[in-house]
Amino acid sequence: MGGKKRNDSSRAGPEVGLDRRAAGSPAEAPGAAGAKAGERVKRIGFVGFKGALALDIVGPMEVFSLASELAPGRRPRYRCLLLGLNRRPCVTESGLIVRPDFALHDAPALDTLLIPGGAGLRDPRINARLVDWLRAWAGTIRRVASVCTGIYALAPTGLLDGRRATTHWRFAQDVARRFPKLTIDANAIFIRDGPFYTSAGVTAGVDLALALVEEDHGARLAIQVAREMVVHHKRAGGQQQYSEPLRFQVEHQDRLGEVASWLSSNLSVDLSVETLAQRACLSPRHFSRRFKRAFLTTPADFVEQLRLDEARKRLAADGRSLSQVADSVGFGSTDAFRRAFTRRFGVTPAAYRRSYR
Repeated sequence: MGGKKRNDSSRAGPEVGLDRRAAGSPAEAPGAAGAKAGERVKRIGFVGFKGALALDIVGPMEVFSLASELAPGRRPRYRCLLLGLNRRPCVTESGLIVRPDFALHDAPALDTLLIPGGAGLRDPRINARLVDWLRAWAGTIRRVASVCTGIYALAPTGLLDGRRATTHWRFAQDVARRFPKLTIDANAIFIRDGPFYTSAGVTAGVDLALALVEEDHGARLAIQVAREMVVHHKRAGGQQQYSEPLRFQVEHQDRLGEVASWLSSNLSVDLSVETLAQRACLSPRHFSRRFKRAFLTTPADFVEQLRLDEARKRLAADGRSLSQVADSVGFGSTDAFRRAFTRRFGVTPAAYRRSYR
C-alpha cells in the first residue's frame, strides 16, 4: 500500500517541521493575518502517521500554501495544519520526519481534510484509530479527500458506500474486492462524489488539490499555482491515470470551456484561431483576448501543447512511425512536428521514444 515498506527506522532523515507558509499560529482567529473583511481563511487538515507517503502530504500542502501566496494582495486563503495520531513526530515512508500541529483528538474545526496513503495504513492500530476518528468527525468537515491508498482509511468508515471512488491503479482491484459497496474507477485521476474526494497515486494529489483551489477561488488562481509549481498541465479528474498529461485546461461552464474540451478529441483537424473563434461564436480577436485571460496562454500555444502531449502518449504506446504520429495529432509535416517537439521537450521524438521504452 503506497510503495515499499521501510523497516529500518535508524535511516530516517533529519526532523523537518513542514514549512506551512500560510499556516500562521494555531491560536489565530480564522479571519486574521490580513484577510479581506468577511473572507474566511479555510483550515486544511492533513493526516500524518508513521509510514505515510510524504508526497501525498507535501504535494497538496504546497498547492494550498502557494494559493495563499499568489492571492491578490497576498490575502491568506488557507491555513494548512498537520494532524497526528498524537503530537509526537512521525517518520514517513521516505524517512522524512514530520511534526503534527495537533493530535486528532484536539484538532480545530476544519474546512477540508486530506488523508494520505502509505504503508503505515497496513498497521491495524493506525488504521483503526483513523477509521474511528473519521466516523466520528467527517460529518463536521465540508470536504474529505483521500490521496492514493489513503482510501484504505476512508473506505472502512462506510462513508463511501454507494459512491464512486478511485485510488492508485495498482490497488484498485484490491479496494473493489475489500469494499464491494464502492464503485471503483481505476482510470480516473480523481473523483468527487458528494463531499468526498478520492484520487489516484502520489502526484494525483496535486491535481486534486488544484481542483479544490479552483472550486474555492476560480480557474485563474489554480492555473497560477500550477505554473508556479512547474506543473505544466492541470489534469482534469476524468483523465486516465496511466497516460501522459493531455491538456492544460479547466472546466469552465461557458463557450471557452466547451471549446477546450472539444479540442482534446479533435487534434487532427484545422485548429486555427478563426476555427476556434467560430466554434465559440466570437470574433477571432475577442476570442483570443478571452482565451488568454482564462488559460494564461495563446490559443496557438495551447493547441500545440495538447498536440505534443498526445504525441508523447502515442510515441510511448504503439509502433506507429513518426510521420504517422505527426499526422494523427495535426502537424502538417514530420519536420514541423520534430522541431516543435524538440523545442518544447528538449529531445527529438525518436530519442523520447527510445528513452521511454
